[in-house]
Amino acid sequence: MRARWLTRPPRAFISAGQFAESQGEIKFPEISAKVLEKTVQYFYYKLKHTNHQGALPPFNIEPEHALELLMAANYLDT
Repeated sequence: MRARWLTRPPRAFISAGQFAESQGEIKFPEISAKVLEKTVQYFYYKLKHTNHQGALPPFNIEPEHALELLMAANYLDT
């Protein structure tokens, strides 16, 4: 559950009561399910390798999804 707190906006939205977090649901209509799934995979990758020493294993991003992932990352980090 720690991974869900890695980005500021979801934490701020939940704290402000803008999402129905109490019902266990957060909707991001601007982000497709595939992109949101890849974003969550990255949260776990980042959490898992936070104190990693040496070279990190690759985190693969399909080129056809790179722009949409970049846009979602920008939205989630602003």
